[in-house]
Amino acid sequence: MAVAETCGPARSTRRRDPNDVTRMKRIAVWAFYAVGALAIAYLALYAYAAFTGRELQPGDPIHIFRRPDAPDYS
Repeated sequence: MAVAETCGPARSTRRRDPNDVTRMKRIAVWAFYAVGALAIAYLALYAYAAFTGRELQPGDPIHIFRRPDAPDYS
């Protein structure tokens, strides 16, 4: 009984260049830092808005600003 060869090209037994793995790890670390920096910036912006925003008192009306010439749908 004969065994047929595979149709595709022969697989290379060459190992991956160690510099490629190092480069990918470095990119992953920078991506992790970038996501962390964005999260910290978002939290800082949220804290700024929360602490410097207008105080809401119970009973104060909510002011919704509309154009004076806007149509009235109600």
